Amino acid sequence: MSRRDIVTAIPTSFHADGSLDVDGSREIFRYVARSGNEGAFVLGTTGEFPAVDDAEFRTLVEIALAELAPVMRVIVHVGQPSAYEAVRRVRIARELGATEFAALTPYYLPAAEEAVFDYFAQVSAAVGDGALSVYVYPKRSGIQVSPALLARLSELPAVVGAKVSELSLDELAAYRAVVRDDFVLYTGADRELVAAGSAGAQGVVSGVSSVLPRPFRDLARAADGDDESALMRAQAAVDDVVAVIGGDMARMKAAYRHMGIADGVCRMALIEPDAAAIAEIERVVAAYR
Repeated sequence: MSRRDIVTAIPTSFHADGSLDVDGSREIFRYVARSGNEGAFVLGTTGEFPAVDDAEFRTLVEIALAELAPVMRVIVHVGQPSAYEAVRRVRIARELGATEFAALTPYYLPAAEEAVFDYFAQVSAAVGDGALSVYVYPKRSGIQVSPALLARLSELPAVVGAKVSELSLDELAAYRAVVRDDFVLYTGADRELVAAGSAGAQGVVSGVSSVLPRPFRDLARAADGDDESALMRAQAAVDDVVAVIGGDMARMKAAYRHMGIADGVCRMALIEPDAAAIAEIERVVAAYR
C-alpha cells in the first residue's frame, strides 16, 4: 500500500481590523484536529506567514501544539527572508515543544545556490534533533532549487523531506531520483494526492482539506482499493472542491464563516469572494462536509 499522507495547511483567522483573531484561529485548529488527517502545516503560505509577527507566531504555535499535537503531527513553518530570522522562529517554536519544522527558501532577493545551502545549514543546526523539511515554492519565493541542490540539502543532519509547490510531476520525479528512499516528498497540489504518488511523493500538503477534509480522506481510501469507479468518483469530488476553493484563503475563510467555525478574514491583500463564488462555496460545503 502506498503512503498517502494528507497534511492540512491551516489558515490563520484575522479580525476585520487586521488584528489576530486568536479565538477564531483556535476553532480552526480544533476543526482540523477532527479531520482524521495525518498532519498539520502551521503558518505556511495558507497561514499568511509573511504578515505574522514573532509574538503572533508564538501565540499561534502554542495554540496549534495544544490543539493538534495530541492527534496528529504538527509541522511548524519557520521560513523567512534570512537565516537569522528563520533561526529565531525555530527557537521560539522549540521552546514551545515543536519537533517538526519546514522552511521556505529565502525569498524576495535573488540568492545563489551556495547562499541557499548556507541558509538551510543554519536552520538545520537550530532544529537540532528535530526534523526539517525544505519548502520549495519558486513562484512565490523567486528561488529555484535544482535537483542537485536538493540532494545536497537532503544530507544536512535535520533535513528529512521537502514540500514542493506548483512544480510539475516531472520536476517532482526529478527530485525523487536524487534523494534517499526515506526522504519524504509532499506535493502542494491539493488535487494530486494520487497522481503525485506516481512521481514518488508520499502525500500532499493541502489547504483545501482544512475546510473539507472528507473528500481527501475518501480519495486516499479509494486509491488503496481496487474499485476504479470509486477512485474516479473520489477524484471528481476532490477536483470539485479544489476548483471552487483552491489555494484561496479568502474563500477558505468564507467557508468557515458559512460553517460557523470562525468569523475571520485575511490580513493580506486578497480579494473577498463575490456572491457567485459564495454560492459555489456553500454548494460544496453542503455536498462534501
